[in-house]
Amino acid sequence: MGKNPKKVVLAYSGGLDTSVILRWLQERYGCEVVTFTADLGQGEELGPARAKAEAMGVREIFVEDLREKFVKDFVFPMFRANALYEGQYLLGTSIARPLISQRQIEIAEAVGADAVAHGATGKGNDQVRFELAYYALKPDIRVIAPWREWELTSRTKLLEFAERHQIPITRDKRGEAPFSVDANLLHSSSEGKILEDPAHGPDEIVFQRTLSPEAAPDVATEITIDFRHGDPVAINGEALSPAALLTKLNALGRANGIGRLDMVENRFVGMKSRGIYETPGGTILLAAHRAIETITLDREAAHLKDSIMPRYAEVIYNGLWFSPERHMMQALIDASQHSVNGRVRLKLYKGNVICIGRESPDSLYDSRVVTFEEDGGAYDHKDAQGFIRLNALRLRLGAMKGRRGGAL
Repeated sequence: MGKNPKKVVLAYSGGLDTSVILRWLQERYGCEVVTFTADLGQGEELGPARAKAEAMGVREIFVEDLREKFVKDFVFPMFRANALYEGQYLLGTSIARPLISQRQIEIAEAVGADAVAHGATGKGNDQVRFELAYYALKPDIRVIAPWREWELTSRTKLLEFAERHQIPITRDKRGEAPFSVDANLLHSSSEGKILEDPAHGPDEIVFQRTLSPEAAPDVATEITIDFRHGDPVAINGEALSPAALLTKLNALGRANGIGRLDMVENRFVGMKSRGIYETPGGTILLAAHRAIETITLDREAAHLKDSIMPRYAEVIYNGLWFSPERHMMQALIDASQHSVNGRVRLKLYKGNVICIGRESPDSLYDSRVVTFEEDGGAYDHKDAQGFIRLNALRLRLGAMKGRRGGAL
């Protein structure tokens, strides 16, 4: 692909794979490597990543806390749509990739790098998500994907390379990891190895962010969540920043065994894969947001929004956050949220999120119209007769022609 790059910005975790990639880039291309490590709330200390990069001769090291931006500008906009991929997945990994990619490109431009690199494998979705974002933001950027180029095709070869180049290997990395984990403030994802057979349920050791529902308290936890323009702004009346609010919901979800999902999904690259997801705070947030929308959204607006949700979720899953279609759908979704204001009361109990109340100054719910008691003339029952006859007209005409029961 032409001459070697001069400077590469690497998405760097400090783990075995990206540390090997760092040295491989230096050796294979003879280029300067800049490392970028993002704190998205994965729950790991990032100091060691900086220290390891320094030990490997990296001069420009970026370690950044992006938790607030992650939740405010990526997670919350997605939750305004009530997005679920294939009806279940809350897109915890998918929504993190555009932010990492965006910041990686910004750093590349700031330091004068002519290439970026990632550690995603050639079988997964993440390679697509990273690279579609790179090209959308900087069309002429060179992308290096070592897993599609090198000959280090096994864990043994990775370890041998690391030992040969004196890359520190933690004790737990020398043994065969039972499954792989990706985590951020929204969720934790576990897959591979012992989890590859979908016929067998996951052992309890897989779950890191939630108690089992059986071990959760026998007494329900009741909370309130306040919304403003579709975004949560307070829990139990306490105003919180986006990241602090999601952190609080995660703690509440964890304690009550909420947010576990065992799913076989269709990857964008064509294969089916099995993943174990834990999204405690997100599961609570989705239930609360849908509850406040039930009293604040017009029927047709709500139905239109629901009709585009699967497409919106698929676009995010496939790595097209920066695409024209996502921006168009986001504009529609955001326009629907101006009146999504108010408070939802929830009961959290042994894996369940139960709405027990909702109220809003912008509520469209009118007790005078819906009541079974005397409504004071708010609704004229006689109006229903013409409404029904008009809607029945095509059915009656079809039946007259012998096309009964919806037959064409």
